[in-house]
Amino acid sequence: MKAEPLLDFYAICTPGLEPFTTLELPRLGFKEGPLFHPAKLPALRDEVQESSGGVGFRGTLADLYRANLQLRTANRVLVRFGSFKAASFPELRHEAARLPWERFLPPGRPVGLRVACHKSRLYHQGAVAERVVAALGDRLGTPPPVRKTAAEEGAGPQLIFVRLLENHCQISLDSSGPLLHRRGYRQATAKAPLRETLAAGMLLASGWDGLAPLLDPFCGSGTIAIEGALLASGMAPGRHRYFSFMDWSTFDPKLWKQLVAEADRAVRSRGPLIQASDRDRGAVQAARENAERAGVLDRIEFSCRAVSAVEPPPGPGWVVTNPPFGLRVSQGQDLRNLYATLGKVLKTKCPDWQAVLLSPDRRLPGQTGLRLVERASFETGGLAVKLWHGRVPERRP
Repeated sequence: MKAEPLLDFYAICTPGLEPFTTLELPRLGFKEGPLFHPAKLPALRDEVQESSGGVGFRGTLADLYRANLQLRTANRVLVRFGSFKAASFPELRHEAARLPWERFLPPGRPVGLRVACHKSRLYHQGAVAERVVAALGDRLGTPPPVRKTAAEEGAGPQLIFVRLLENHCQISLDSSGPLLHRRGYRQATAKAPLRETLAAGMLLASGWDGLAPLLDPFCGSGTIAIEGALLASGMAPGRHRYFSFMDWSTFDPKLWKQLVAEADRAVRSRGPLIQASDRDRGAVQAARENAERAGVLDRIEFSCRAVSAVEPPPGPGWVVTNPPFGLRVSQGQDLRNLYATLGKVLKTKCPDWQAVLLSPDRRLPGQTGLRLVERASFETGGLAVKLWHGRVPERRP
């Protein structure tokens, strides 16, 4: 039986998460492919807040299914579909028409195009999009309907990414559909919710082993605790959602069900103690509902309490949290006392624990009195934030 040829894929992720997406791929058994350096081609304008980089890897279509099913920090996974020289519109249309579009696009499926042009003779994005759609018609017999936006949930147009740099064209197909942080469980939200992919990135960056206790005293809608439970149990984050590849001509429903079943069999029945609390009763209720939809409600202890009242288990363990920092929540409030209280509570109740906080700068984390160092930087909601990490000192005799 002839082996299925390997394809080049590219996992787009939030700026700052590239090292952790890179960390995930070998754990899932993927081989490194030709890396697509983030500085090589400009990011699409409407994609900048989602990604300025990512990680290249290689595999089969079955591997593509598995990447969408299992990746925790990626926003979407692209198929590197075509790469060729295009210094004129006739050349662009001719070369694009040679690509095997029929492998992915069933007749009549709408498409959406995102085009970026840089240092090329073909610089008009609209004209480039028109030629690619015409090439699709040449190959498929009739041009597909074109939509400007993708559906937020469920089936939508097939996104096609076209990038031109120095008269070289690269065409990629989106295999994910709605962004991968939309796991499907977070329907109830609190103020300034953290994206699921960023919460997973925080946990990976913290060095949490998935065995020690985990505490989030500012849980909000519960995203960090839920992602921690999914990570520790080995639950696949994408097992309950739709993906764009499900509408491809080559989609194999039987293989997909087999991969989901394999992922479900690998789930660990027991996990570490995870505690999540917040002083906002409505936020805690939302977190409970989200955890129930995610299938991890029985793996998390939720409580409504102030940070000063937390009762962590015997340690050591990890505190991973996203406290308010006054830009989107608690604007105009002096939060220094809150951070000072957090520091006192950790020193008193969590000696020798690891502490991980998200904050745009050092000023508020510095109020904890802990020795925190910057471990990573991300973007969330258009804000640049940093991950601060340190060890709580042991209690003195």
